[in-house]
Amino acid sequence: MAKAFASQGDMTEKKTSFTEVGDGLWAFTAEGDPNSGVIIGDDSVMVVEAQATPRLANKVIEEIRKVTDKPITHLVLTHYHAVRVLGAAAYGADQIIMSDTARAMVVERGQEDWDSEFQRFPRLFEGHESIPGLTWPTTTFSDSMTVYLGNRRIDIMHLGRAHTAGDAVVWVPDQEVMFTGDIVEYHSACYCGDGHFSDWGDTLDNIAWFDPSSIAPGRGDALVGREMVAAAIENTRDFIESTYRPVQKVAARGGSLKDAWDAVRAECDPKFADYAIYEHCLPFNVARAYDEARGIDTPRIWTAQRDLEMWGALQG
Repeated sequence: MAKAFASQGDMTEKKTSFTEVGDGLWAFTAEGDPNSGVIIGDDSVMVVEAQATPRLANKVIEEIRKVTDKPITHLVLTHYHAVRVLGAAAYGADQIIMSDTARAMVVERGQEDWDSEFQRFPRLFEGHESIPGLTWPTTTFSDSMTVYLGNRRIDIMHLGRAHTAGDAVVWVPDQEVMFTGDIVEYHSACYCGDGHFSDWGDTLDNIAWFDPSSIAPGRGDALVGREMVAAAIENTRDFIESTYRPVQKVAARGGSLKDAWDAVRAECDPKFADYAIYEHCLPFNVARAYDEARGIDTPRIWTAQRDLEMWGALQG
């Protein structure tokens, strides 16, 4: 029998934290599980990232209610992945915002991603019976849009391809705080199965241009202070480059997917083996890097069946 994905055996509940990253701005983090962000405006609240299920979304809501009783009116989803969006119903938000490209990815591959992630992450999908279906936005944007919660301005922008083709970031200029989704991680492996390695570094540069005072990353601890922000951006860049560079060399000489796997392990294990979800992400990262290095620009759709076939090939 083939070895199971690392995430399938991770059934330990994670300790959550709720960290203030600016005045009225909070990061909900969970030891490498998906993070959420909270933006409190004059009369209402915006949440960034919905979590995988209504059960997990309610944990975010519990923390929100400790600091404000204002209604949750807006939900921003930085990309389409199931572990980020399927808890949306719990918030009761009037506005659910995605980029145009992210919505198109729900159309193209949302159900397949749900089915795939469901088998990869049994712990995150406990209570999945309460998910009403795929999450659809009420509002989309192409390059950028602005939302005002009273006097608080919030800019939602697509700064380039990285974790997916449709990534959004959320910028709160009055506090110089950014919610980056999975473009930036902190001591957590980047999941690159839908990624664009060649673009990711430029997108990190675009984030760094804003010189954020704090960042709520996609996974890992809240990044408070410019020194911690800069370190996390560069660490994320190192992870992406250390994954893609050895695969490019393998692909250039006509090597196999298994050769690419061995090359990435040799490069990345010494630096990143202790990162959250590292072992889970690695096979998907190598498979996508191998495709991109061979000229496949659009990531292939992950299905539960493709997951198993890829994992079997890597296991020999």
